Amino acid sequence: MIRSTMADASRGGAPPGSRDTEPPTARTGRSVRAGRRRHGWAGATAKATLAVLAVAVATAGCEAPAADGSAPPPAPPGSTPSDDAKPVARRSASPDASATSPKAAPSSASPTATATAGPTATPEPSTKPDPQGTPLIASGTQGDRVRELQARLRQIGHFDRSPTGYYGTVTATAVRSFQTKRGLAATGETDTVTWQRLLDMTRPPTAAELRPPTTLPIAKPDKRCMTGRVLCISKNSRTLSWMVDGRVVSSMDVRFGSQYTPTREGTFSVFWKSRHHVSTIYHTAMPYAMFFSGGQAVHYSADFAARGYAGASHGCVNVRDEQKIAALFAQVREGDKVVVHG
Repeated sequence: MIRSTMADASRGGAPPGSRDTEPPTARTGRSVRAGRRRHGWAGATAKATLAVLAVAVATAGCEAPAADGSAPPPAPPGSTPSDDAKPVARRSASPDASATSPKAAPSSASPTATATAGPTATPEPSTKPDPQGTPLIASGTQGDRVRELQARLRQIGHFDRSPTGYYGTVTATAVRSFQTKRGLAATGETDTVTWQRLLDMTRPPTAAELRPPTTLPIAKPDKRCMTGRVLCISKNSRTLSWMVDGRVVSSMDVRFGSQYTPTREGTFSVFWKSRHHVSTIYHTAMPYAMFFSGGQAVHYSADFAARGYAGASHGCVNVRDEQKIAALFAQVREGDKVVVHG
């Protein structure tokens, strides 16, 4: 009895006592219709769920999750973030939608200027300027710049003689005096700060200030100097005048020998010229030497240019303006007259 019932059930028949008395075809039709209704309801539910997800994705500004529920692929490099920085709250209460949709990645604000700007240039280390400046003219220097320095110092009372163009002890003392009075480091050397301060306080020297004929007034020429080509030298005025036929061509300051080695007076003539002469007795330079009496000569003296009349020669006639004696040396000829008078 039991086996018969199970067999019937396996063949699709109803067990005995079943209330289902409808024919198989009728039951099958209802089953099909019921299945269709269930399938339609499931489809509608799926469509509604997808619609909710679409709304959530659109309002969040993110990509939709993959069909298998995995996270969306990363954005390609250089992609621009959404202008909508904050996702809008989802209006769906469906737990599935909130559970499966990925969280919106926080969108940063537009990059600031410091973030997008190129690397900031590193400032060069600041160099503290030397308060005294760079050395410009030192002792022992000679030339036109030294002459201008001396002329400017003379304008404001720090140099008491005509410019010589040689930076010796007298010039160094004058510079040191100027520096001390102006609160600068008293080095005696002309640096850029000292030079600029001097330029600010003085005017450009005139030609006569740069190259005055002599420091002292020229003495009246001796009568022996009024004819021919003559080096007319006055011990009283301490000047030398180059004269041609009674006319003064040029004049310059000169220095003589000491009382122990005096410069001889009288009328002489130039018997030898030596451009780069060096004394064989004192081993000192005697450039532009024009010998007129034994070992005594008219020549340029760097010591005279540096120390002025504080020193003396060994009997020669010293000239302190190198440019002037260079011009004189070029004009004087051997045999020209030399007159040394008091």
